[in-house]
Amino acid sequence: MVLVLIFIPLFFAGVAAVTGSNRFRPWLLPPAALGHFAASMLLLARPDPWPITNWLLIDPPGRLVLLAFTTLFLICAFYCTGYLRLRSDRPNRVFCVCMLIFPAAATLVICSANFGLMWLAVDASTLSTAPLIFFNRTAQSLEATWKYLIICSVGIALALLGTFFLAYSSLQPVEPSTQPVLATTMSANPHSAIPSMLMNDLVNQARNRTLSIPWLKAAFVLLLIGYGTKMGLVPMHTWKPDVYGEAPGVVGALLAGGLTSCAFLMLLRVARICAAAGITRFADSLLVLMGLLSMAVAGAFLVDQKDFKRMLAYSSVEHMGILAIGLGVGGVAVYGALLHVINNALTKGVLFLCAGNIHRAYGGKTTATVRGVLRRLPVSGAFFLLGFFAITGAPPFGPFISQLTILTGVINGGRYLVAALFLLFLLLVFFGMGRTVQSMLLGRPPAATRHTAFHDGPLTTLPIVAALGVVLLLGLYIPGPLREMLLQAAAYVGGGS
Repeated sequence: MVLVLIFIPLFFAGVAAVTGSNRFRPWLLPPAALGHFAASMLLLARPDPWPITNWLLIDPPGRLVLLAFTTLFLICAFYCTGYLRLRSDRPNRVFCVCMLIFPAAATLVICSANFGLMWLAVDASTLSTAPLIFFNRTAQSLEATWKYLIICSVGIALALLGTFFLAYSSLQPVEPSTQPVLATTMSANPHSAIPSMLMNDLVNQARNRTLSIPWLKAAFVLLLIGYGTKMGLVPMHTWKPDVYGEAPGVVGALLAGGLTSCAFLMLLRVARICAAAGITRFADSLLVLMGLLSMAVAGAFLVDQKDFKRMLAYSSVEHMGILAIGLGVGGVAVYGALLHVINNALTKGVLFLCAGNIHRAYGGKTTATVRGVLRRLPVSGAFFLLGFFAITGAPPFGPFISQLTILTGVINGGRYLVAALFLLFLLLVFFGMGRTVQSMLLGRPPAATRHTAFHDGPLTTLPIVAALGVVLLLGLYIPGPLREMLLQAAAYVGGGS
């Protein structure tokens, strides 16, 4: 079934590559997304689906990320048909092929049991999304694409080095004096440990205290920097404002809700090894520090932000910081962070798809030209406003529950300074984004934009309605199967089986 999940979008990518019709090609996206979604639901419905092979598995946090990703991809695929119909002036062969290769690469990240294979899949996701950023073929989009490739390539290179360090830690046993139980075995053959990049092997070695702690700590730092670059944690976030600002809205949605979730999954898996090895405090301190720094920098840049797509980029930086804090604090905050993966992915989908509609109608991205959106685009404007309230943690939307859960975990852990800073940065982000959103939505639209061709249509609005409906549902009620998945994933990340 895992291979089927990967094969479905790849099959449609091949069909899109040989299809000659520019009008027909976008309609390959919805059936590919429906097939991927249906196969994902069948796999997740199994009671114990994650032990598959040594190289492929779906662990509990992977199940949650797969659920979030396949739902977001389904929403974006239907939106994309309407979007590409409006962009009939541009050839879309490369765009459609890359849109279909990306979910295959992301699925491989989610379903990999080998850190080397995970790294290759993350790299493939970077390469497949780069042409999507350049779709508008402007000088600014070209610059953003190269910035994305260069910065993320540096990050992924550091992640590869961290992966090597992680495997090498099993070749460097701890001193026999600190582990008397293993002293006899080590004295006979001090390098008897078998190096492995398989996740379960590394966890078992960590539990048996046969991993070298210095090498494991070095690996965690490099992996945090490497995959933190893909997430957009500060100070590795510098590619996000340019890329999200220049990419089409549907691409921004997949990057902010899909790619970042896969990168966070990598950190979840590394954190599990650290927990099993007993170095939780070291890893947690770095995660909380980078999380708070990301929230602070995002809040500072959101104050008086004029470009609404760059505003969404800094909002993404903020929420990656929230995820890092939830993982770093541990306990119930991990449950909140895992729930926030789903809430953030779908809410970012709402905001970026609305932003794409607004950009298409106005031909601009700044509050100097974008005004009166509620009059010009009533549906997109209203849902952009609702998405703003959702992403800033207002009830009754899902992000309110997940952020409140993370805050509860912070307070329960006695980290009152972290809780105070967390609330302060949330407030700063709310006022910063609120000022930009108010300028966009209220007032009268400029005369030059009142009669432009773009208007809200079914294909460009119904996916947004569906996404926000799920976000609202998760704020009012978490279904029992999803709650069970969250509990299993939280226990798994904390070192449980």
